[in-house]
Amino acid sequence: MSFELLGMIGGLALLDTLSPATLGVTVYLLISEKERVGSRLMIYLGTVAVFYFSVGVALMLGLDALLSAVSSIFQNRTVSWVTMIIGVGLFIASFYYPKNKKESDLPRPKSRTNTSMVAFGITTSLIEVGTAIPYFAAIGLMTTSNLAVYQWLPILAGYNFIMVLPPLILFVLHVLLGRLMQKPLERLRTKLAKNAGSAVSWIMCIVGLILVYNSVDNL
Repeated sequence: MSFELLGMIGGLALLDTLSPATLGVTVYLLISEKERVGSRLMIYLGTVAVFYFSVGVALMLGLDALLSAVSSIFQNRTVSWVTMIIGVGLFIASFYYPKNKKESDLPRPKSRTNTSMVAFGITTSLIEVGTAIPYFAAIGLMTTSNLAVYQWLPILAGYNFIMVLPPLILFVLHVLLGRLMQKPLERLRTKLAKNAGSAVSWIMCIVGLILVYNSVDNL
């Protein structure tokens, strides 16, 4: 396992921190909740992290079994060409993704019980997982690098921790600064709602470049 691979996966994890849904829910809870905000937020973020980690483990094991079953196919340049095509496709598509959308409502829980926060975490994860381009790219890189389980498992756990780190930082600042965080949080929520399309566009562009870079050497 090379430092270059770790660097690319770490970069993809940082891209995933731009998820407007997770940050949006966090900001909403910090602004609107007066009691037990910490426990509800931790339940929500824990649910999201466990969900993505479980999906990642399932994909890693499934892809690893698939590669083992058809290993002869992947001994040539097929995988590199497929990765290259996907990367170029994402890079081109990023320029056509609508960036200047009207302000849209970010997801917010309708109920505030602990059970509802778990359900809301699963629901938002199910909605977002289909567009988790950096996460799927990281899983693809780890799979094609033939990492052993003891290597990719902690990387996957670290990836998911990084993914929920910005909401945790916002919560710590909220606890430390109290009312001083109210206006910054409101401004952040407005920016997230207005610039969600732009964030997705940049994510597509950068992920595409990483995939192209990773595949060029094997062509």
